[in-house]
Amino acid sequence: MDYGRAKQVFETYLNGYDRENDKVKLKIIHTYGVVEQSRELAERMRLSEEDTSLAMIIALLHDIGRFEQLKRFDSFEPETMDHAAYGVEVLFGEGMIRRFVAGDTWDDIIRTAIAKHSDFTLEGISDERTRLHAKLIRDADKLDNCRVKLVDDLETFMGAPADEIGAQPISPKVRVDALAGRCIFSPDRVTQMDYWVSYLVYFYDLNFRESLDIVGENDFVRRIFDRVPYTNPETRGTMEKLRERLVRFVREGLK
Repeated sequence: MDYGRAKQVFETYLNGYDRENDKVKLKIIHTYGVVEQSRELAERMRLSEEDTSLAMIIALLHDIGRFEQLKRFDSFEPETMDHAAYGVEVLFGEGMIRRFVAGDTWDDIIRTAIAKHSDFTLEGISDERTRLHAKLIRDADKLDNCRVKLVDDLETFMGAPADEIGAQPISPKVRVDALAGRCIFSPDRVTQMDYWVSYLVYFYDLNFRESLDIVGENDFVRRIFDRVPYTNPETRGTMEKLRERLVRFVREGLK
């Protein structure tokens, strides 16, 4: 595996898309952010050089389907396209993977990790090494999404400014699940506040102690919560409870 070569091929692939489009730009930056988080996790977990390179290549390719989704629909919504399934089809159905990785030794691991990186729950993987990489990409994706939630334009990925989001209610099902320590099922999201809550409770789905270390070191929970002003009284009450629960969840995980 040669990450440097794979990156060159990826950059050529991106030339087929509008790099100046805010959403495309966001996804390019996110891709390289996930690569860095994958490298960081692999280093902290003391993985082999081969597994580190494999994790970085999976990260490079995990959202390759997003660019076509944005080109066709200008949307991140799962209803417009299953970007993970499309990415697998482009890479393995059309054979593009050989442009990124010369040999087929790791194809099953790469295919499965990309296919399942955005699944609601991670299931159906019996091979230990494949499961490791499927967990790694899910954690690395979430960790860079913390950066996205802190620094990127809310209107670009949420479709509304912070004050508009914080004035909205949280749907009852989303509220119950979030406070019960459960992730949010995409079809249950109705309001933009529901989406915001779903982006916070993905901390519940982190797989590794090293991932929680990064969350705690960067104080991601409190910082992301503070990005939106919760002017809806009921929403504010729920978010205060949720903040306490997630801070406790991370703190206890770090023990």
